[in-house]
Amino acid sequence: MHHSVAPVLSWLLVLLCAASGGYCLLRGRRAGGRADAVMGFGMAAMALPLGGAGRAVHLALGAVFCAASVQAVWQLRGGGRHHAHHLVGSLAMVYMTLWPGVPPLTGALLLYYSGYVLLGGSRLAGGPAGLTRACRLAMGIGMFAMLLTL
Repeated sequence: MHHSVAPVLSWLLVLLCAASGGYCLLRGRRAGGRADAVMGFGMAAMALPLGGAGRAVHLALGAVFCAASVQAVWQLRGGGRHHAHHLVGSLAMVYMTLWPGVPPLTGALLLYYSGYVLLGGSRLAGGPAGLTRACRLAMGIGMFAMLLTL
């Protein structure tokens, strides 16, 4: 995350993503739980205001999310819309860690995540939603915020 964002906001994003990742890790036996946990903890690490050490962390995260992208492609063979979302999220994390600043790609990802967040929010308002949906919505909002700062 860029240093132009206030450190307090960075730490709030770290806490939000780490809490979402922790919840997803606890429910990791269910489909998608482990992938959601990796995304939550990865987003938390990426949002840390690390200064000069941040580049090394971003390179390590880039490698982790390259592997997560390969896993999501592998899981797509069996179908499932959620695996496609994991693929988009993993590729977005690779993009933000290794090659940030390509305006058309950033714009496309912002459109995707704004739609994801709006759809997720409407589902929360439309009926009894579990904590899982709320965590995914929180991570979607976090991803949108990180993309917005590129």
